[in-house]
Amino acid sequence: MGSFTVLLQLRTLPNRGQLYEQAIQDAGVALDRPAMTILVILDAAEHPLRVGEIAARMQVVGPHVTRHLNSLEKRAIIKRVPDPDDQRARLIALTSSGQRLVDGYTAIVNGWFNAALAQWSAHDRTELMRLLTRLTSDLTTRFDAVATGGTPAEGDD
Repeated sequence: MGSFTVLLQLRTLPNRGQLYEQAIQDAGVALDRPAMTILVILDAAEHPLRVGEIAARMQVVGPHVTRHLNSLEKRAIIKRVPDPDDQRARLIALTSSGQRLVDGYTAIVNGWFNAALAQWSAHDRTELMRLLTRLTSDLTTRFDAVATGGTPAEGDD
């Protein structure tokens, strides 16, 4: 089994059965998956994002994201803030209510990961994080190069 196959299996694990529904129920959150995905993206970014950046990270078109943002804004889960680089533009940020929702949800999911790794040694958990971080960085560099028409040579970092 190749690395791509293993990555696909890993990617689909959280979508198995009713795991999302179980996580939001346990967290006491009433949001559909795309809305929660937006909150997780905003939380991971650690700074407000443009609609286009959220759409790109979700791999969807902007209007799809905008519909969800409008609903989230009405519920005071996200807010639009001025872009310091362009006062005409708006960025999307979590409100304190939105931060509480995403914190509850990610605590549940992180708990599942921690339970799965509970029998691993501290060294193995640290090594896993180091290697996953390296893999993510290397794949991002390579895929960005391919997307812009280039192909980095083997061994380029």
